[in-house]
Amino acid sequence: MVDLHIDDEVDITDVVCPATFAKTMIALEELDEGQILSIKMNGGEPLRNIPRSLKSEGHQILKLNENKDGTYDLIVKKVGD
Repeated sequence: MVDLHIDDEVDITDVVCPATFAKTMIALEELDEGQILSIKMNGGEPLRNIPRSLKSEGHQILKLNENKDGTYDLIVKKVGD
């Protein structure tokens, strides 16, 4: 598998919904189209809602990794400006 070049990272593990999505969108807004963002998040509500919301905004979900500490890394490609 090809390694992805991560352009930026955001950690939303210390944020509660709905601020998790707002913080994610702010990080994406700072990227150019085609760049890749890694989002570190907790399971539960963020894991259910963030990927679905990003897809509905038109962004491309590339990968979801579960970390040993129970958090997740969601890798997203920005689509559109």
